[in-house]
Amino acid sequence: MAASSSGGGPRSGGEGFASYLDRVGRGIHDPVAKLRFLRGALDRYRRIDVHIRMVPFAPLRRALERAYRIDEIRPLLEQNPMGALVFEDEVKRAERFRRLAARSLAGMAATAVMATGAFAWWRHARTEVAAPVPMAAAATSVAAAGAPAVAAAPDAPAPLQPSAVWLVEKGPGWAQYSNGLRVDSGYSVAGEPRRYRIFTEELGPGIAWKHEPVGILFHTTESDIWPLEAEYNETLRDSSHKLLRYIGRNKLYHYVIDRFGRVYRLVDEETKANHAGNSVWAQGDQIYVNLNQAFLGVAFESRWEGGRALPITQAQFAAGRNLTDYLRQKWQIAPEMCVSHGLASINPKKHLIGHHLDWARGFPFEAFGLPDQYNRLAPSVAVFGYGYDDDFLKVLGEPWAGVRDAERILREEANRQGRSLDEIRGERQRLYDHWVAEQARDEAQGAASRAQQMPATNESGG
Repeated sequence: MAASSSGGGPRSGGEGFASYLDRVGRGIHDPVAKLRFLRGALDRYRRIDVHIRMVPFAPLRRALERAYRIDEIRPLLEQNPMGALVFEDEVKRAERFRRLAARSLAGMAATAVMATGAFAWWRHARTEVAAPVPMAAAATSVAAAGAPAVAAAPDAPAPLQPSAVWLVEKGPGWAQYSNGLRVDSGYSVAGEPRRYRIFTEELGPGIAWKHEPVGILFHTTESDIWPLEAEYNETLRDSSHKLLRYIGRNKLYHYVIDRFGRVYRLVDEETKANHAGNSVWAQGDQIYVNLNQAFLGVAFESRWEGGRALPITQAQFAAGRNLTDYLRQKWQIAPEMCVSHGLASINPKKHLIGHHLDWARGFPFEAFGLPDQYNRLAPSVAVFGYGYDDDFLKVLGEPWAGVRDAERILREEANRQGRSLDEIRGERQRLYDHWVAEQARDEAQGAASRAQQMPATNESGG
């Protein structure tokens, strides 16, 4: 999908036409829309095939055929599938044009050879009359004559960046910020109040209750993704609006960035959203368990699909960077507390990492002005002894670097204590089970307290 989830053709780097059709087609569930996409794709490659046939230079023509895998495409076109027609006379015209162009090029080449010989004779004759002035001497004489020197073009200056992000203007359902961020709040709803405690490995859950977000968790929506092309504009728009209504009803993310880079606030930042599920992250010796309460959820309308390419559009990239800068400044969020869902998600029943894998690789941390979190020590492994299974490896092939570093630390600890690695892992997994049970009790007590307060509030309001 090049910069987007679907793109207009196979990716550079060798993706075949059939693979492209399968990759994009899987995201289109409407049969009529899928047929229209297949017809359009085949018709585009019909035109490409015709133009390649017109190239008179054989090595270049063969290179283009290999690049576009024409041997894979032509059987599809010649069998006239799904209305993508290639007429014999169109192919014949292309090949006729190639033959004529080849003859013309041959004539031009002969003319060029003759002209080159004539020029060489003239230059030789001219050098016998007057030797040319060396380039250094020519430059000196020009400077002596007072001619202005031509300065090298300066590099383009860096664009002006505001020193801070502030609210520029707002209206009903929207707000504009100084860094270019525009937020649409027309779908916004309130979630439950934030209420969580921070854990430390030595002391367990802290005493003080926290009510403000301390981090950002990046997601992909994993929703239906249509080709980013003008002919699908109405479907793209309708699909996004349905997605926004669904997310708002279920309070899934605080923010969603659609395919066109529009930023929607769906759950108020001061309240929690149901975006993180079972998850773990850490900052120094402070450990956060189940990040719904402590983290803001930012989702890109996209499908991760194993991270084989950056699954966001250029517009989403710019909007995501601006939104991250705004949220970090507003809530004083440290850069190491901005992480992707796949790095934090866990399966507590099986004690495995990677329950959700969106952005388990491929998030552009450095381009967002953030440290590369794939190189950070994985707290789910180092603190809680979590592992991974074959399904995890089937998707990623190899865990990110922070997982390998955490495994090394566990092995070193087992060697120091003269215990097995499984014993160390089991001990740390039980620690997680104990902490998460305490957090569940906290949340249940908070829910009961809110339920008791509601009737009193209604009575006082009456």
